[in-house]
Amino acid sequence: MDHATTLRAMLHRPEIVVLPGAYDALSARLAQQAGFEALFTTGFGFSASALGAPDIGLLTMSETMERVRHIVRAIDVPLVADMDTGYGNPLNVIRTVRECVESGVAGIILEDQEWPKKCGHFENKRVIPAEEQVAKLHAAVEARGDSDLVIIGRTDARGPLGLDEGIRRGKLYHEAGADVVFVEAPQSLDELRAIADAFPRGTPLFANMIEGGKTPLLTAAELQEIGFTMVVYPLSGLFSAARAIGETYRALHDTKTTASRRDHMVDFHEFESIVNAPGWRDIETRHSVR
Repeated sequence: MDHATTLRAMLHRPEIVVLPGAYDALSARLAQQAGFEALFTTGFGFSASALGAPDIGLLTMSETMERVRHIVRAIDVPLVADMDTGYGNPLNVIRTVRECVESGVAGIILEDQEWPKKCGHFENKRVIPAEEQVAKLHAAVEARGDSDLVIIGRTDARGPLGLDEGIRRGKLYHEAGADVVFVEAPQSLDELRAIADAFPRGTPLFANMIEGGKTPLLTAAELQEIGFTMVVYPLSGLFSAARAIGETYRALHDTKTTASRRDHMVDFHEFESIVNAPGWRDIETRHSVR
């Protein structure tokens, strides 16, 4: 069973699918080693870690795909890739989807923002007409061919146009072939419940939990009870890394030593295990000419 088929089967389990966000291959390996059965790439995290810049549409499709491919190769579990808007019109979406299928991606998110897009929890988002996104989703379904690639249809209409329009678009996108519906950035528990109540029970629904974001931070169990099928915690690792790295650098700057931070770090040998240095040494030995 390939990763896309595995992910598709996970949608039919009784328990909610919990996805941690990975912003590079190292964070993806750490997430898999923590025990997660599927992972998510965060466009916010890609922009922050690659460019040191906010998620405002600065990364191109080729830059995003390069990082996605690195992550796919680094892990052995299904990966859901945040592919923003598909990077253009239906023709661009077709290329984007084909690239994802060929790279071994298990699922993708396609959103209905105007380009350049913004993080779903930023202000002043703009969305394209729903009919244009429907056409892009039809193209995505065609482009995945016989693969089991899971398509998550995301709408950012809640911010600029209101919850009712977000729900309406979610229904349209599901009818257009999206396997999972993602109404981004509901702003209260009541709005989360309204989204779940608007769809027939069993419709796969996606929730996004960002610490400090617009949506209340709920547990996976609470979201499952409401009626959600998948939940991503996309920035938890990135935010944790930013705090830890910043504190270590400040300590080094102030005291000219890292002694006070040793308990907050892995050591050299632990890190070797994380990146599978022993496995690479074994390969090196087997192919040595000496």
